Amino acid sequence: MDVELIFKIAAIGIIVAVLCQLLIRSGREEQAMLTSLAGLIVVLTLIITQISTLFTTIKRLFGF
Repeated sequence: MDVELIFKIAAIGIIVAVLCQLLIRSGREEQAMLTSLAGLIVVLTLIITQISTLFTTIKRLFGF
């Protein structure tokens, strides 16, 4: 696992948190929820690709 992945996830988290706070303070709770959901989906996509790579490596290692 690269350190870059951790930095990407942290950066996405910070950006989403700031955007959500701005949207909530301006009275747009629905957009804030959608923003946090979009951030979650982006992070899950990053993690799923890494898990897929891990399973491929394990299959190759054990010869399945």
